[in-house]
Amino acid sequence: MQQRKYFGTDGVRGEVGKPPITPEFVLKLGWAVGRVLAQEGGSRALIGKDTRISGYMFESVLEAGLSAAGVDTQLLGPMPTPAIAYLTQTLHASAGIVISASHNPFYDNGIKIFGADGAKLPDEVELAIEAEMERPMHTVGSRDLGKAERVQDAAGRYIEFCKSTVPFRLSLKGMKVVVDCAHGACYHVAPNVFDELGAEVIAIGTDPDGFNINDRCGALYPEALQHRVQVEGADLGIALDGDGDRVLMVDHKGELVDGDELLFIIAQARRADGQLNGAVVGTVMSNLGLEEALHRQGIALQRAKVGDRYVLELMRTGGWTLGGETSGHIICLDRLTTGDGIIAALQVLTALQRSKKSLHELKRGVVKHPQVLVNVRVPEGVDVLMHPAVEKAVNSVELELNGQGRVLLRASGTEPLLRVMVEGRDGRQVKALAAQLAEEVKQVLAAADLPL
Repeated sequence: MQQRKYFGTDGVRGEVGKPPITPEFVLKLGWAVGRVLAQEGGSRALIGKDTRISGYMFESVLEAGLSAAGVDTQLLGPMPTPAIAYLTQTLHASAGIVISASHNPFYDNGIKIFGADGAKLPDEVELAIEAEMERPMHTVGSRDLGKAERVQDAAGRYIEFCKSTVPFRLSLKGMKVVVDCAHGACYHVAPNVFDELGAEVIAIGTDPDGFNINDRCGALYPEALQHRVQVEGADLGIALDGDGDRVLMVDHKGELVDGDELLFIIAQARRADGQLNGAVVGTVMSNLGLEEALHRQGIALQRAKVGDRYVLELMRTGGWTLGGETSGHIICLDRLTTGDGIIAALQVLTALQRSKKSLHELKRGVVKHPQVLVNVRVPEGVDVLMHPAVEKAVNSVELELNGQGRVLLRASGTEPLLRVMVEGRDGRQVKALAAQLAEEVKQVLAAADLPL
C-alpha cells in the first residue's frame, strides 16, 4: 500500500495556522475532494463542523474549493461527527466532510471525510485525493460552479434518528440524567434526545464560545460531571467529547464508567436478548478484566490495533456488530457506520431499563486489572521494539507475570512516543514492572547515543 502524505488514521489534523491546517491547504483539499467526486459521478457534498472558532474559516474555504471543482455543498453547521455520517447517507450525498479535531483543544482542527455509504473513505480514495493535491488547482467554467445551501433541519433529523435506535416503547421517565456536551457539537442535540425520551435532563457544557470546547469538561475531563451527578442526586451522567463520537458515563455514586465497562454492559444485554452477533471487538489496550467478564458470559473478545478505524475494520472482517475502545469510542454497527456517543449511551440506558438495575450494579460485572502506561520519548524513525535488549526485558516481565497479565509495547500513531503498558493482578508489581521496562528502553536509546 502506498504511503499517504496527508491523511492519518483519522483524516488530517493539526494546529490551526501550521501546515497542513491552513486556509490554503484546506481550500485545495476541498477542490481535490471535489475533483475525485466529480470523476466518480458525484455532484454534492455535506459540510459539518464542531464549535471551535476556526470552523467558520475552514467551512468557507472548503465550500469554495468544492465549488471550484463543480461540486455543490450543503452546510449542516455544528453537528456531531456521527450525525454527518448518518446525514450523508440519508441525504444521498456523495461525501460528508467533517471539520473537527475531536477531543483536541480549540486551537487544533482537522478534516475527515465520509463516503456516500457513511463510512470513512477507503485508502484508495484518500490516495486519489492526495494525487489531485499535487496537481495545479484550476476552476471549472462559471456555468459549472458548485452551489451552496444551508440545511435547516439537520439537528432535528439526527435527533429523530437517535431516538429510533432504541425500542419504540422505551421511556426514560423518572430518570434524572446529567449530560455534559463538552461545549462541542452535541450541545444542541444530546440534551434534546434524552429529554424527548422522557428523562429529566440537566445539561452542562452547552455554551460554546469557539474557545471552550473540551476545556475541563466532557469525556476528557469528567470530574465536573462526577461532582454534578452527586450534587443533583442524579441516576447517572453522560460525558461526550467535542465531536460526539466518544462517551463515558458516571454512576449515581459519582464513579466513572469507562468504555470497557460500557462495552460489557451493552454486550451482556444484547446476548440476553439474542441480539449479539458473535464476538465483541476491543483493542490491544482493552483491560484484561473486560476479556474475562465477557468470557464468563460466553462471549469472545477480539483485539484490534488502537484506533476506531482498526476496530471498525476488524468488525467488518469478522461480520461483528459491536466494538469499541476504553476511551469511549463505541461502535454499534447495526445502528450506524461509525462510533456515536449518544447512540452508545442509549444502548446502555436500554440495558438499565430492561435489567431494572443501576449503572453502578451493571458495571460491577467487570473487575478491572491494574494497568500502568508509561510513555518513553523516541526519536522519529527509530524502532527499538526489535532490539535484543528490549525483547529480553519484555520476556523477563512476562515470566514474572506468570501468565497472570499482559505486556504491550507500541509506537504512538500521533506522537514520537513508545507506549509501555503492563497489566496484571498486583498493582504494585505492575507499576514496578512498567517502570523497569521503560527504563530498559531508555538505556537502549542512551547506548545508541540517541536523544531521549
